[in-house]
Amino acid sequence: MAAPTSLERKICWSARDKLWQCLDDNGGRVESCQTFQSDFEAKCPAQWVKYFTKRRDFLKYKEKMQTEGFTPAEGPKES
Repeated sequence: MAAPTSLERKICWSARDKLWQCLDDNGGRVESCQTFQSDFEAKCPAQWVKYFTKRRDFLKYKEKMQTEGFTPAEGPKES
C-alpha cells in the first residue's frame, strides 16, 4: 500500500473531524452519525480508522480524568 498523498490525508482528516463533531453533538451515539462514520471509513486507510478511533477514546478519557478527577477503586475490605 502506497502512502496517502497530501490531498488524501486532508480528505481523511476532514472526514474524521466531521465524524468527531457529529459524535460530540450527539453524545457519542454512533448510530446518529452513521453517514459520517461510513464516509470516514471510506476516505481513510483502515489502520488510520483504527488509530483515530483509539485516539478519540483516549482523548475523551483524558478529558474526563482532568474534569472529574480520578477516584481509585476500593481495595478488599479488611475484617
